[in-house]
Amino acid sequence: MTVSSSIDPTRLLEEQLAQASPDLLRELLGTFISTLVSAEADAVCGAEYGVVSPERVNRRNGYRHRDFDTRVGTVDVAIPKLRQGSYFPEWLLERRKRAERALTSVVATCYLPGVSTRRMDKLVASLGITSLSRSQVSEMAKELDAAVEEFRTRSLAESGPFAFVAADALVLKVREGGRVVPVHALVATGVNADGHREILGIQVTTSEDGAGWLGFFRDLTARGLSGVRLVTSDAHAGLTTAIAATLPGASWQRCRTHYAANLMSVTPKASWGWVKALLHSIYDQPDAESVHAQFDRVVDALAEKLPKVADHLDHARADILAFTSFPKEVWRQIWSNNPNERLNREIRRRTDVVGIFPDRGSIIRLVGAVLAEQHDEWAEGRRYLGLDVLARSHADNNPTTEEAIEPTLQALTA
Repeated sequence: MTVSSSIDPTRLLEEQLAQASPDLLRELLGTFISTLVSAEADAVCGAEYGVVSPERVNRRNGYRHRDFDTRVGTVDVAIPKLRQGSYFPEWLLERRKRAERALTSVVATCYLPGVSTRRMDKLVASLGITSLSRSQVSEMAKELDAAVEEFRTRSLAESGPFAFVAADALVLKVREGGRVVPVHALVATGVNADGHREILGIQVTTSEDGAGWLGFFRDLTARGLSGVRLVTSDAHAGLTTAIAATLPGASWQRCRTHYAANLMSVTPKASWGWVKALLHSIYDQPDAESVHAQFDRVVDALAEKLPKVADHLDHARADILAFTSFPKEVWRQIWSNNPNERLNREIRRRTDVVGIFPDRGSIIRLVGAVLAEQHDEWAEGRRYLGLDVLARSHADNNPTTEEAIEPTLQALTA
C-alpha cells in the first residue's frame, strides 16, 4: 500500500539546502547530477555505457566540463560527448532556479523513501530521461551510503571527552520476510570537549532491550567515547545495565518529562494537577540541597493521600535527581531529553513520509543523513555549554546525593 506524503519533499529539501552543511550537500548534489546526466546520455545512445546492444544508435566520446552554480557552491558537471551529434542537459543548465527545483524533487523523492526504482523512473521522465536502470539507482544509493557510513563510524576520540550523553530510541516500521515489523533506531548525542553538541551514533536493532543497548554503547566506546559523567534518557529496558557495563563511573538521569508521564499513569486523574504541581516544585529549587529537601516534603505529602504515587516517586529518587550532582548552570540541559526533541521531530518528518521502509539499510541511509546534517549545523553554531562549566562537571569533587542531604524540613509548598 502506498503511503501518502504528509509533506512536500521539494519544499523540505529546499529548506535543507538553505540550512545544512554546504560541503555535504554539494557532494550529494554532484553525485546525483553526474548519475542523472549519465543516464540521459545512455538514453540518447540507446544503451548503457560499455554495454553491447543491437539497439545502440550512438557512442560516447569523452566529456566536457561545465560549472553549475547553486546555493551550496559550484558543482563541476561532466557532460558526456557523443561521436555523432551532441548532447546537452538543458533541463539542468537552462536556468539555475529551475534546475535546482528539478534536482530537489529528484533528490528528495529518492533520498526520503530509500530510493525506489519505480518512483525514480517517473521522476526522471519529467527531466527528459526515458529510463533509469537498477544499476544506476544502486550507484546513487552506494554513494550516499558511503557518506553516511563514514559519518556514523568516525572516531570520537579526538573530540572527547564527552561529559554528558543523551540516548533515545525511535520505533520505525520495516518490511522483512514478507511482513511489516517494528525496529528500533538507537540514537545518541553528546557534548564534546569544546562545548558543542555532536551526533555520536545510530544503530538499528530488532528490539529495544539490554542486548541492543549494550551493543550500541560498545560500538560508541570502541570508537572513542570516554569521560562520560551522565547519560540522560527515558527508562529504556536494559539501558542502565549497558551504561554500567560500558561506561564505568557514569550515572543515569531519567528524563523528567517522560517520568512525569509515567507517574501520571499511577495517579488518579482527579489528582493530576496537584501531583504535577508538586513534582514541578522539586525542580524549581535554587540548589541541590533544596531540591532534595523539597523531594522529601513532596513524598511525605503524597504518602497521606496517594501512597501508591508516593512509593513510585520515592523509588525513582536516584534516577530523576542525578542532575543535582552537577553545576546548576547545566541542569536544564541534562535533566531531560527535551533538547533532543527538535532532532527527533526532524527525523520523524522524514520517516513519516516513508511510512514503511523497504529494508534496514534505507533507515540508516535516511536517518544517518539527517543526523549528519544536524551534526554539521551544531559544529558551526555557538557552544552548547561553556568550557568553565564543563571543567567543573568533569571534576570529581561534587558531593554525592547522600552527603548533600541533611535538610531541615520546612512547610510544604507546591
